[in-house]
Amino acid sequence: MCEISRRGFLVGCSSAVAAMAGSRFNTIAFAQGSENQEILLVLFLRGGIDGFNLIPPIDGADRGYYEAVRPNLQIPTTGPDSALTFFDNDQFGLHPRAMPLMDLYDDGKLAIVQAAGLGNVNRSHFDAMAFAELGTPGDLTTDSGWLTRHLLSAPNLPQDLIMPSLAIGQMQPQSLRGNFETLNLANPSSFNINTGPWLWRHPQRLALRRLYQSGSSWLHTSGDQALNAMDIIELTVDGDYVPPAGVTYPDSDFGDHLKVLAQLVRAELGLQVATLDIGGWDTHDAQGAGAGGYFGDVVEDLSLGLNALLSDLASGVPDFTQRLTVVVHSEFGRELRENSDTGTEHGYGNNILVIGGNVNGGIHGDWPGLSPEQLFEGTDLDVTTDYRRVLSELLIRRMANPHLGIIFPGYGGYSPLGIVQGEDLPPVYEDEIFSDGFESGDTSRWSQTVGGTEGGG
Repeated sequence: MCEISRRGFLVGCSSAVAAMAGSRFNTIAFAQGSENQEILLVLFLRGGIDGFNLIPPIDGADRGYYEAVRPNLQIPTTGPDSALTFFDNDQFGLHPRAMPLMDLYDDGKLAIVQAAGLGNVNRSHFDAMAFAELGTPGDLTTDSGWLTRHLLSAPNLPQDLIMPSLAIGQMQPQSLRGNFETLNLANPSSFNINTGPWLWRHPQRLALRRLYQSGSSWLHTSGDQALNAMDIIELTVDGDYVPPAGVTYPDSDFGDHLKVLAQLVRAELGLQVATLDIGGWDTHDAQGAGAGGYFGDVVEDLSLGLNALLSDLASGVPDFTQRLTVVVHSEFGRELRENSDTGTEHGYGNNILVIGGNVNGGIHGDWPGLSPEQLFEGTDLDVTTDYRRVLSELLIRRMANPHLGIIFPGYGGYSPLGIVQGEDLPPVYEDEIFSDGFESGDTSRWSQTVGGTEGGG
């Protein structure tokens, strides 16, 4: 008989996995309906997106400061490629090629947090990304990611999970460092044993499973888990996925990855957190004037993909957007002033986008202003909202996990911005010992319990 760990894949015979093909997975993944069925997607825009051009000032004194230092890159306020205007805010606009995001905003499903960031200054891509993903700004020695610590400390996860965490792409991000139960998946069609036709792969897979089940070392467990992952993906994810009528994903890697996510959400495998990256936001040169050029292209891809995902998951019953929260962030922003190569240099404060069916749409956070004396070091948008404050609200109100002292050690003074709906559980800052004996800060239990499936076999 197969056993199902509290936060792990099915462990055991592939025949039992195959037997589930004709049944609904959610009868296993959510056997206790009172437990948390929320899904958090963390979308990381690697390279530092230019928040000034994604959401430009369109009125007031800040518009004048913006125009003065961006003679070529500025988003116009008049003409066919002018900034899109928010129905409830006339100080800021949206990039003209982000109309799909505006549709989400108008539906109350998009919240924008302005002037958010790490709270400590670091303009190195690698350090800033690591600080953001580890959840410990200023400390690169942390041995686990903030999402890993969330999964370890969450008090209300279902007892029976098939797939708690997913990293869409080639690598597991640092936010899931220390979590050996994460499934890495980029392309479902290549997530298999490439040893010829199915008739030959099947007996080989059975032989491998017998080999891996013959022992209990980390290698045996990891190999068995990788085979289980293959079985699950073959049963639930179709590379030729056809979304609901009226939903069109962008023809890009990003669009393809979102289709994979949509299928796994619909399969109800107990997915709790997923990560996805989009690179290419480091626009030092040839960024593109106004609505055109490279930046406009990538903004359009981002906008189309997010709109398609929400439209897909809202179609049918249940409405999965009522369980899904998407947070979109970058390691830092860009300088206000354009450079001599019609690009922008590394900056400081930036926007964070939060999307989902339980979002309080609108613009949130304290805007510091763009006058020279208001800019950080005279060049950058200042940070008025610690990014951990945004993530903490998602964890508490949507994921029902108040253990901020474990997830973001050293962070305190949390108060909600009102970005999402949910219950305000009192934040817990002091270290605790979990009911299974695991102490906060000790991630060794991962290697003691379940082997890794990174790379997916």
